[in-house]
Amino acid sequence: MHTQSVESPPRPPAERRTAPWAGALALCSVLLLALVAVRWYPLMNLDGDIAETTHRWAVDETGVTHAFRILTDWVWDPWTMRILAAAVAIWLVWRRAARWTAVWLVATCALATVAQQSLKALLDRPRPVWPDPVDSAHYAAYPSGHAMTATVVCGLLLWLLHRHGPERTLWRTAVTVAVISVAGVGLTRVWLGVHWATDVIGGWLLGALVVVLAVRVHARWRG
Repeated sequence: MHTQSVESPPRPPAERRTAPWAGALALCSVLLLALVAVRWYPLMNLDGDIAETTHRWAVDETGVTHAFRILTDWVWDPWTMRILAAAVAIWLVWRRAARWTAVWLVATCALATVAQQSLKALLDRPRPVWPDPVDSAHYAAYPSGHAMTATVVCGLLLWLLHRHGPERTLWRTAVTVAVISVAGVGLTRVWLGVHWATDVIGGWLLGALVVVLAVRVHARWRG
């Protein structure tokens, strides 16, 4: 029996509806980046209030904090996400002969990492500092690399799965896992006191923008 390739979507592509999303995400990303860059007081004050509250919880709830450290350092770590994307890329080449899509997936993840690190270097936003830290992190704060990487990888993999036409149970499970991963990694970074809330929101926005733009590139080249 003939198995339909990932390169040939079984339904009309949704890429045509990505332009409004790209515009909205770009606008929100630029606006938030500008407010963080100029250290807009109301936003910085809100960041501080959230950070102080969640840090107090993290110090008190040691069991939850330990679980969150495992999740953020192993399950949702950016390298875990990149390895997952690489594994899917290998599968695409091996089982689906979708070489262009595999390259597109790996290249998008790599470019997202470059963009993320460039923004960190450009803004050089300090991370929260605590007298009794429950975790530590390196590099600048904005945007959250964990949040952005999880959004990019989960978003791209969900889109690829959708093109393949999965059964309803598999699709719902994948969406649930992706949503929990993207939301959960953001929560852990703030809870552990290594990111401000706006770092996470910025990572989500930029990650979603990368996904939308990547989908448009794929649609333009593969049709």
